[in-house]
Amino acid sequence: SIVTNEVAEDANDHSHWMFRDANKERGKDTVKLVVQTTQGTLSKTIEINGQPLTPQQEQQDEMKMHRFVTDVAVRQKQKQSNKQDDEKAASLTRMLPDAFLWTKVGENGDETTLAFRPNLNFHPPTREARVFAAMKGTMAVNTKQKRIQSLKGTLIRNINFGFGLLGKLEKGGTFNVERRNVAPDVWEITATHVHIHGHALIFKSIGEEQDEETSGYKPVPATMTLEKAEKMLNDGTVAREIGVKRP
Repeated sequence: SIVTNEVAEDANDHSHWMFRDANKERGKDTVKLVVQTTQGTLSKTIEINGQPLTPQQEQQDEMKMHRFVTDVAVRQKQKQSNKQDDEKAASLTRMLPDAFLWTKVGENGDETTLAFRPNLNFHPPTREARVFAAMKGTMAVNTKQKRIQSLKGTLIRNINFGFGLLGKLEKGGTFNVERRNVAPDVWEITATHVHIHGHALIFKSIGEEQDEETSGYKPVPATMTLEKAEKMLNDGTVAREIGVKRP
């Protein structure tokens, strides 16, 4: 099935990329250049709220990058966080067949669009799953490669945590995740739009406003070290390679 293939392909994808990441979250707009390596992912901020960094901000950002390159504990923290995110994403993906009732609504070449609505017989195992399972929307899949291209959902009911004491998310909230085939058998999330209103004290990954778009993907060799990535980010090589004009 598509879900089984999706989880397996994601787990087996060890490719590394450099790209531009524009992220708007909690009223702050940042643009970063990102380089993935086997030792971790290094990023350099090039814009904040549409403005180039001040010399002081640039110095702070470069110090932060250098700390990541030289401090194994900082890298370990990122690795742990990424691992948890990957596990959550995989478990939510595995829930897709059971959490929803599906109907085919469109077909265009290799792309099939399916509509989903909550399966009332499904009992969500986690708090994230409760939010996920209260959505209805559409999923576009590439039937040739058996990969998910996009997932768009709307929260169709209010969700209370701890009788509302720990948080409440309001119905009408939306999320939209788009993925693109950036290389043979490699699919990357290129847009994430989350607009869910309310508050949840338990986790920050849900109950927020976020718009993130990534672009300019270029492959990074497996031999890339963090030291080399740091040098390439600082001397403008990465910006040139992915076609980003530095402000």
